[in-house]
Amino acid sequence: MPMFYLKVIAADRTFFSGFAESVTFQSHDGRQQILSHHENMVIALDEGMMDITPAEHAGNGSEANGDGHEVGLAGRGFAEVINNRVTIIVESCEKPEEIDVRRAEEAKERAEEKMRQKTSIQEYYHSRASLARAMARLAAARKNK
Repeated sequence: MPMFYLKVIAADRTFFSGFAESVTFQSHDGRQQILSHHENMVIALDEGMMDITPAEHAGNGSEANGDGHEVGLAGRGFAEVINNRVTIIVESCEKPEEIDVRRAEEAKERAEEKMRQKTSIQEYYHSRASLARAMARLAAARKNK
């Protein structure tokens, strides 16, 4: 199958680096999938699940899950597609098994409490973003079980 070079960089590590057949992620316009020879573009990513299909026998140096896919919960960021190379830079990207469920539940409760309080618009949107992140982390962790 045709493939492209993919690099997923989070603030604290390189999540994936190697050849892939596809990568699917959440953007402002909904779920987006990039395949080999995609048109050149830059696209903003929203927080959500990222699904990578590594190219078979390409020596990626990464471990795919049982069905051959790498899955991670990606934070906000952007993807750049140029000449069959995809670079994704995100705030964070973690595998579902790496998520601390207790910590995510505590963050969800804190965000819900801040949203209930009378705060400024800026604080409200910050709390709403924190709540969305905590809920996404919980959903990813539960889906992995």
